[in-house]
Formats: sequence, C-alpha cells, structure tokens
Amino acid sequence: MAPRDDQVTDDGVRRAAERRTTAETDIAIELAIDGTGAVEVSTGLPFFDHMLAQLGRHGGFDLTVRATGDLEIDAHHTVEDTGILLGEVLRRALGDKAGVRRFASIAVPLDEALVDVALDLSGRPFLHYEVAFPGEKILGDPPFDPQLMEEFWRAFVTSAAITLHVTSVRGRNTHHIIEASCKGVARALRDAVRREGGGVPSTKGTL
Repeated sequence: MAPRDDQVTDDGVRRAAERRTTAETDIAIELAIDGTGAVEVSTGLPFFDHMLAQLGRHGGFDLTVRATGDLEIDAHHTVEDTGILLGEVLRRALGDKAGVRRFASIAVPLDEALVDVALDLSGRPFLHYEVAFPGEKILGDPPFDPQLMEEFWRAFVTSAAITLHVTSVRGRNTHHIIEASCKGVARALRDAVRREGGGVPSTKGTL
C-alpha cells in the first residue's frame, strides 16, 4: 500500500491507497486518478465487482479493490464499507483539487435504459438518487440486491465530499439501469477531475 501522504507522485499521477478494517469487513483500495483504466476487483460479490470495474475502466482510473466481509449475514456491510473507503481514497488522491474542472454531467444509455448523472467536487457531500428498479435481484452467487447501490453511492459521496445526482430517465432491466448509472458516474468523474487550470475552482479558494 502507498504511504498515506503519497498523493502526487513524481510522474504527476494523483494516487492514494488505504485499508479499512472493522468487525464486519476488511477492505483495501488503491486508486490512481490519472491512470489507464486498469482494474482488479474482488469483493465476493460478482455483480458488484463488475460495477466497480465499470467505475475504474470508464473513469480512466487504475483501481484495485480487495474486500472480504460477512457475506454469510448480508452484502450490505461489504457494499457500504467499500463505498466509504473508495470515497476516502478519491478525496485523498484529489488533494486540494487545484486545477480540476470540478463540474460534470452526462446522460448514459444502455439499451433501453437511460440515466442522467451530474456531479460537483464541491467539498459538500450530498446525494440525490432517483432510481427505481423492477424489483428483482441480480442473479449470481450470491445474488445482488439492487437497492444496495443507493447505500454504496451515499457512503461514497459522504467520504469523498462530493455532490452527486443520479436520475433514471427510463429503463426496464435492472442490470442495465445499474450499469448505466455506474458508467455515468465514472464518465462524469473522469471529466470533473480533469486538470485544466492552476487554481482551485471556487471563489472561496478551497473545495
């Protein structure tokens, strides 16, 4: 794992790594914002792994996630705690956010599903999540409850201190709706973290 204060390396890559251990989960995450989309994810939840891989690949991040949790009880702890740590690692990797674009939005389709995403690297955690599902769980071993994605995003934005709006415009397939959401957040993050200036994009001088 990288040192806690290793936010920008000599090659200019913004990165951070952290481990979080509780009585319910043990999670380690490494993130390089200015990466190539290389992803390694293992949480014991195949569908969740697939969604985290979408975040890394479409965000252009190098992302490694290793998580173990009390899946014999429920997937909730693993999903929520992964969101907590991923948000923390992103916040640390961004540092003072000097030069970032800050705002981004995108509409992402996946077959019949369409999801709107807007975000702000504001320093103020807020989640608006307006996504309805047909109701079925995602098949797998174990199955994945789609309602857990709201808990993941809430934990993520709280730790990352960002504002995120995710709104489903239409869709009938639960898998498509969730995947469009993850790809949308990934692409919006990719745009928002892009460096295009030298100062912090806020009249307050800090984010």
